[in-house]
Amino acid sequence: MKYFKIICAYLLLLTPLTLCAQNDTIVLKNNDKLVGEIKSMDRGVVTIETDYSDSDFTITWIDIISIKSKQTYLMTLSDGTRINSSMYTQQGDSAVVTLKGYNDSTVKIKDIVYINPVKNKFISRIKASVSVGYNITKSNNLSQLSINSNLSYTAYKWVLNGSYNSVRSNQDNTEATSRTDATLGLKYFMKRDWFYSLSGDFLSNDEQKLKLRSTVKSGLGKYIIHSNKLYFGGGFGLAWNNESFTDVNNTNRNSLEAYGGLALDIFDVKDFSLNTNVTFYPSLTEGGRYRLDYTLNLKYDLPLDFFIKLGLTYNYDSKPVEGASVSDYVFQSTFGWEFN
Repeated sequence: MKYFKIICAYLLLLTPLTLCAQNDTIVLKNNDKLVGEIKSMDRGVVTIETDYSDSDFTITWIDIISIKSKQTYLMTLSDGTRINSSMYTQQGDSAVVTLKGYNDSTVKIKDIVYINPVKNKFISRIKASVSVGYNITKSNNLSQLSINSNLSYTAYKWVLNGSYNSVRSNQDNTEATSRTDATLGLKYFMKRDWFYSLSGDFLSNDEQKLKLRSTVKSGLGKYIIHSNKLYFGGGFGLAWNNESFTDVNNTNRNSLEAYGGLALDIFDVKDFSLNTNVTFYPSLTEGGRYRLDYTLNLKYDLPLDFFIKLGLTYNYDSKPVEGASVSDYVFQSTFGWEFN
């Protein structure tokens, strides 16, 4: 009996804690109401966990007209402002929230482009995806394996991201061909949607006889458009390029380059999203040489965080080593899963 009373007392203490954890309320344009816990909002979609469903709800952010939440969020506005605050909608203020931790100022819901609860654990700030594709044909026993992966971690003033992509082909009576590229980058956000970037890009491919190209670049960037439907921006700076080749002379090169680039990320188009970017590198130490990198990715979201992705990557070098092509490209079709 004694232990039964202790267990009952424990359950009674635990119950209000559970209820408090589910204290976020949102109202949609059609007056539907959801009560639960807001997990995150990114790229125009908010994720909500509720007691009455095994699966989380995902809702278009701009369809919300009212929010009441006691959680403190890391929040980004469309003008680039990054703040920590809780938020709630006052009576009569449709599609507007008051930021309790930001001098009780008000902001339109549509002008909030990212939120993440500050109290969440380290892993909640991580977003990752991996996709794989495999092709095989009877002719010449041709097989091809593609891997495409991305990882990012978001903090209050900065974001760390990385990627790894690889394509390898095998065919009878022919040498295996491969191509690998990887990136590791840091962005530090400043006022008015400006940011500082530091990154390393790595590329190896047989077409351009590249054993390894390592490019470290540093510069400034700015989002020109930063909304719940698309991001568009650009950047510029300096890059140090270190290359080793597999030509007959085993050539090595080092060069200083300038760079300028543009990036476009479109989402909230039903289950489709598209991102593309181009970067131009005019050499400052090798006369007449310039390079260009271009990527295009189209993703279609499936249930349970699965997706299908089509990708194109193109690299151009106006002065390749002897016997190498001026350009290389790869087209990938992969199936994958995303964690966020």
